[in-house]
Amino acid sequence: MARIPTALRIRNALEDAIVRGDHAPGAQLDPEAIEAEFNCSRTPVREALHQLEASGFVRVQPKRGTFVTSWTAEELAERFEAMAEMEASCGRLAARRITADELADLETAHEACRAQVQAGNAQAYYQANSVFHHCIYRATHNAFLMGEAARLHAILQPYRRMQLHVHNRMMRSFQEHDQVVAAIRAGDPEETARVLRAHVIVQGDRFHDMVAALRQTD
Repeated sequence: MARIPTALRIRNALEDAIVRGDHAPGAQLDPEAIEAEFNCSRTPVREALHQLEASGFVRVQPKRGTFVTSWTAEELAERFEAMAEMEASCGRLAARRITADELADLETAHEACRAQVQAGNAQAYYQANSVFHHCIYRATHNAFLMGEAARLHAILQPYRRMQLHVHNRMMRSFQEHDQVVAAIRAGDPEETARVLRAHVIVQGDRFHDMVAALRQTD
């Protein structure tokens, strides 16, 4: 078995940590601590950080350091708008192309979300929620769209996770999933696109709640 390059191992580990919320938006990453953790030189750490910057997960600020990407309210709104349209496109294709096995996987993911709502576990719900959305991406049978949706989904995960701590948001999210599953099961592309767009877009009070939660982490 081929050995995974050190830079790639570091990049994957840091990306996973950012997605899990171990490093909050705006947090500074310590290259020396990363070197110590992976028992390596500065070169693969620097390479991994540049790869993460290219993917949008971090920002390298000359003479200051490397920081987990944190957007202004306007930048955040733009990215959620783009994500909502991308999810709508995925839903439209999935409603037309989903196979019986893929629909079964989506329904299983939906039931996993239900279990976490009943348990009141926001962290576990978000993990199940991520599986749910990736089931829809796969059902598009469009590898490029699936990859782009998954990439933006990952970058926005720290922010989407914050929403789940707002009162009743987890239950509302699950109820919106119910509408998505029903529309896909009915083979209705436009209804699926509509409910997925509404599920992902962050506007009005939802957006202000998320920004307030983000500021509490500063």
